[in-house]
Amino acid sequence: MSTATSFSAGTDDLKTQVTRFQETQAAILREVHKVIVGQDEVIEQVMTALFVGGHCLLTGLPGTAKTLLVRTLSQTLGLDFKRIQFTPDLMPSDITGTDIIEEDPVSGGRTWTFVPGPIFANVLLADEINRTPPKTQSALLEAMQELSCTVRGRQYTIAPPFFVLATQNPIELEGTYPLPEAQLDRFLFNTILDYLPAAEELQVVDLTTTNQSAQVAEVTNGPEILSFQRLVRMVPVSESVAVHAIEIVRATRPTDESSPDFVRKYVNFGASVRAAQNLVLSAKVRALMKGRYHVTYEDIRAMAAPILRHRILLNFHAESERLTTDEILRRLLDWKSIPRV
Repeated sequence: MSTATSFSAGTDDLKTQVTRFQETQAAILREVHKVIVGQDEVIEQVMTALFVGGHCLLTGLPGTAKTLLVRTLSQTLGLDFKRIQFTPDLMPSDITGTDIIEEDPVSGGRTWTFVPGPIFANVLLADEINRTPPKTQSALLEAMQELSCTVRGRQYTIAPPFFVLATQNPIELEGTYPLPEAQLDRFLFNTILDYLPAAEELQVVDLTTTNQSAQVAEVTNGPEILSFQRLVRMVPVSESVAVHAIEIVRATRPTDESSPDFVRKYVNFGASVRAAQNLVLSAKVRALMKGRYHVTYEDIRAMAAPILRHRILLNFHAESERLTTDEILRRLLDWKSIPRV
């Protein structure tokens, strides 16, 4: 495959980059854990989105530290951070910015001046994104995909790196607006935050009920993160591993001849080609995080659930039997076993 570059052969420069990547990843994890207790899998997925250059949707109940996690992570990255609290009355211009008329005090002439909105940041926290109407939600689409936004017919570029980390509450659905399928597909991951174990919950109480507060240090910067994103794309993937990723994605489509019977029974629409691309990219990051220079079948399978759970649309048969997307994906991975060498 074209991804099988000279990376595996290794050069001094590449080895230095890989070592720096692993040191930075460990440092980010160490700094974030000064504030966030547990949630190792969640933090790993958010960091994976960071190194891929994608966006992450965080789904969890109130009080599971979604907002705190994003804010803490942005502090460790040394990036410009902005937060938007999505509400029913939020307008697209509140996100993108708007043109205003300014008058020159000397000449009296008037000119249009663009005032950038909070979308012009490196890390954008879209808090409770499903509480605003689709018109405003869609204001993020162009930025998430094209790194730009259009205001009054003029296009403005958003400087990379740019990450949208959106949160949504799976309960209290009254007065919310489900994200459009096109926007959901722009998110690399749909990461689920669940309740902590009792021991970790006790640790949270110990950390947060005193006058002391943890200080988080910056461990990297924007240019270095962009270099890590280029490094990730150099990680080789064997053809058999890439084929396994594609087969998993294609099996989620009920119209595909390779899909199992339970997918045809319970799924209306499966994942797109973008899912296969994201699955391979995120597996490359996981390989580097685990200290390897190549992608394995396990990397692909470990990333399948957060990549695919928001890209599969179940039908009324699944709803009537109270089946979730995660349950369908568990069955799918059991059905699609690792090929024997």
